[in-house]
Amino acid sequence: MTETVDTGRRHFLTVATIATGAVGAAFVAVPFLASWKPSARAKAMGAPVEIDIAKLEPGAIVKVEWRGKAIYVLHRTPEMLKQVNAAVDQLRDPQSAQSEQPDFAKNDARALKPEYLVLVGVCTHLGCAPLDKLTPGDATVSADWAGGFFCPCHGSKFDISGRVFKDVPAPTNLPVPPYRFLSDTRILIGAEAEKA
Repeated sequence: MTETVDTGRRHFLTVATIATGAVGAAFVAVPFLASWKPSARAKAMGAPVEIDIAKLEPGAIVKVEWRGKAIYVLHRTPEMLKQVNAAVDQLRDPQSAQSEQPDFAKNDARALKPEYLVLVGVCTHLGCAPLDKLTPGDATVSADWAGGFFCPCHGSKFDISGRVFKDVPAPTNLPVPPYRFLSDTRILIGAEAEKA
């Protein structure tokens, strides 16, 4: 007695086994691949931050957080804008050639709109938080101080545009983050400015 092989049944079992294996692999692969996506918290940490500056008075500063860093938004007064180049001969990088900022900030004001300065509030020396010492002649900095930012950790000084002075530990100007104006009263930190 010879046994005959049922090729139809063998083909059916082969196809069923392959299909079951493929479905099983998909059930394993989907959660595995989903684990590669950044979490909602991670996305939020890098997401742009919107700031309402409608109530920011001239001469006042607001501090927010973006990507775990302090961001300073200073509404400069006309008097502050007159001081932008008061100490240009004492600055290490007055043209911001070696500093981190978008192309639109490579000017004396280091800003899209001169009256609004947006900076990363982290000293470029060792990462301390510079204090806003905006009052000219502030004796805690120096008698000839024109106003700006002072790092209390190691004495680095930055002018009213966040440009670093010579002979201080900080090597570069305070960074300017990417940002754009959504309206006259709203700034979006973390988004590139539209090209003019």
